[in-house]
Amino acid sequence: MTEAARASSPGRPGAAAKVAERERQLVIFQLAREVYGLDINWVREIITLQDVTRVPGAPAFVEGVINLRGHVIPVVDLRKRFGLEAPVDPRRTRIVVVDVPPHTIGLVVDAVTEVLRIRESVVEPAGNVLAGIDVAFIQGVAKLERRLIILLDLQRLLHAAEIKALEQVETSMEVGELGGAGEASGDETGQAETSAAEAAEGDGADPESARDR
Repeated sequence: MTEAARASSPGRPGAAAKVAERERQLVIFQLAREVYGLDINWVREIITLQDVTRVPGAPAFVEGVINLRGHVIPVVDLRKRFGLEAPVDPRRTRIVVVDVPPHTIGLVVDAVTEVLRIRESVVEPAGNVLAGIDVAFIQGVAKLERRLIILLDLQRLLHAAEIKALEQVETSMEVGELGGAGEASGDETGQAETSAAEAAEGDGADPESARDR
């Protein structure tokens, strides 16, 4: 009997609570050897790596800006932000475009693998799981059967001074200043689940993801 069926069986204590348990829907991506998750509500779209226009004086982890259908979007390389080495296979690199009000930012990640539903009960505070690691950017850790997923807290990803620097990048770059750079095209967030699932299947992803949905 499946977990859902057991939870709905009459006469079982706590059955109603299990059925009503809250879930999160996450966009799952890889960075170095770790697996990260972002709440899908933050994600606007996922696009392939684009030509990035460099901005003089921008913070080191800001790759530059892209022209996304007429909007100037700062692009943050998460590997550089976390002090990691360059990706091994840039062909799988993606830009996850996220809304962090009042800003829209592109996050460069190694690969986007899937969209996954998890139960709130599997999420633990980062400090309980990642002892000795800087958890400033981490909202929590989802403990699944055979892997851990680190949940990023986008509102803590950048410090106040870094946000101010991004604002200066945005205001200093007008769309016309991007020159011959073509506009980036991407999948709308509503299509992200299908594209991510197809990517995961093509890469031979662990079937655990299907069980946890």
